[in-house]
Amino acid sequence: MIETKSLSYAYGLGNFIFKDFNWAVQQGETWAILGPSGCGKTTLLYLLAGLRLPSSGEVLISNQVLTRPRPHTGLILQDYGLLPWATVRQNASLGLRVRNFYGPDGTHAPENYLPHVQVDPWLERLGLVALADKYPAQLSGGQRQRTAIARTLALQPDLLLMDEPFSSLDAPTRESLQNLTLELQAENKLTLIIVTHSIEEAAVLGRKILLLSTPPNIQAEVIENLTANQPEYRNSLEYLHLTQALRIRLEEFSTQEPAQSA
Repeated sequence: MIETKSLSYAYGLGNFIFKDFNWAVQQGETWAILGPSGCGKTTLLYLLAGLRLPSSGEVLISNQVLTRPRPHTGLILQDYGLLPWATVRQNASLGLRVRNFYGPDGTHAPENYLPHVQVDPWLERLGLVALADKYPAQLSGGQRQRTAIARTLALQPDLLLMDEPFSSLDAPTRESLQNLTLELQAENKLTLIIVTHSIEEAAVLGRKILLLSTPPNIQAEVIENLTANQPEYRNSLEYLHLTQALRIRLEEFSTQEPAQSA
């Protein structure tokens, strides 16, 4: 599904965030990207979304070199990205309206683009029907995030990228949306990659966890977490041991000297 080949990305001259970085994601996997502040988590997500391009090397998705955003990739940001003057239904329909503007030419929109796709089934699935005519300012944080999810899933993506989507929510709402995200991923057979600064969230959402360290990131450090998503996983010894191990690893990063990037 996703492959980075000798990926390098730098801010300025020689200030590498990634250098000759190789990493692979298979179709239908759930990944969490975890690491200290400034390690390149969001940068990597934007590279996968086609919003930034490598300084050298390649990002491939479905064996195609990524040179711009692709129609089948969904991106959900931390601040929800909702238009304040638009209702829930209008915000949820925004992606479909933009795609309709570009048209089904196979370049800007997918070849199997369906202009009759409706957003209302997603509003119903996400519990937003009663809120369809309300504006973002009238919604809770969880309701705004559900609206952003509805807008993204209405586009029928095969890859879902999420950038710290639940960080500003209270604990019960955050846990509820984490569970919902896993349900939607399974129902729609999505490949899910979520950036988070929360060790606990990475352990819950990522069946595989990519640990990024002090830049430049040269080698992918992957933690297998195959018991994630199981019933009562949050209360299991496996969850406890993993969060402890991740906390120790992040503490090691905090004392790590930056690698030479020249």
